[in-house]
Amino acid sequence: MTILGLNSKLETRNSKRQSGFTLIEVTIAITLLTLIVLMLYGSFYLGERAMAKAQARSDQSQSLRTFEEFLAAYIHSAHPYRATTRDPAVYFIGDDRSVEFISSLSNGLGGRGMAKVRIAADSAGSGGSTLTLEEEMPVRVSDKELGGGGGGGYRNSIVLAEGLRSFRIEYLDPQSEDEHWTEEWDGRQRRALPRAVRLSFRGDKGNEVRWVFPIMIGVLGASS
Repeated sequence: MTILGLNSKLETRNSKRQSGFTLIEVTIAITLLTLIVLMLYGSFYLGERAMAKAQARSDQSQSLRTFEEFLAAYIHSAHPYRATTRDPAVYFIGDDRSVEFISSLSNGLGGRGMAKVRIAADSAGSGGSTLTLEEEMPVRVSDKELGGGGGGGYRNSIVLAEGLRSFRIEYLDPQSEDEHWTEEWDGRQRRALPRAVRLSFRGDKGNEVRWVFPIMIGVLGASS
């Protein structure tokens, strides 16, 4: 056998050995592939969680906005209702947990006519307070009912929110030169509507909320 033939056989054997992968190379490749898959899955999982949290926050914000707009429509439209034209007593009675008044807005009648409205939060339990709005149509208020009685008629009750903490209602005194808020308002004695109503509470997620609803008739009367 010539030297040339021997060299060609050796080169052939070396090329065959170099054409495959060693066990170490395969192990390193599998490890790198696993790390890449884990990194991609982690990124996808974190992105999915961020999107879910953002959607939850968006739904909560939308729910709060709807809740706020619903209350604002009724309170803005509070009317200085009197049992008779000669009676100076105004039907607007409220404390720190509930308020009852006459509104010129009536969703139960398709926005037509007036309604007696009661917004109230029950006593806070382990799950927080539940805020409800009760609407009564048509308005039936007598001299005796100016003390807080019911007048019958059609009633419509809606649960506005649940799980509220530290719920409180306050009323802005229109006669005070400074911004004076009180936790009670009796239209029989004051003979007027408050300038605004303020609702404060802590939601089920721990978020602090404070809304101020001006009473439009009171604002217009003050500016005229």
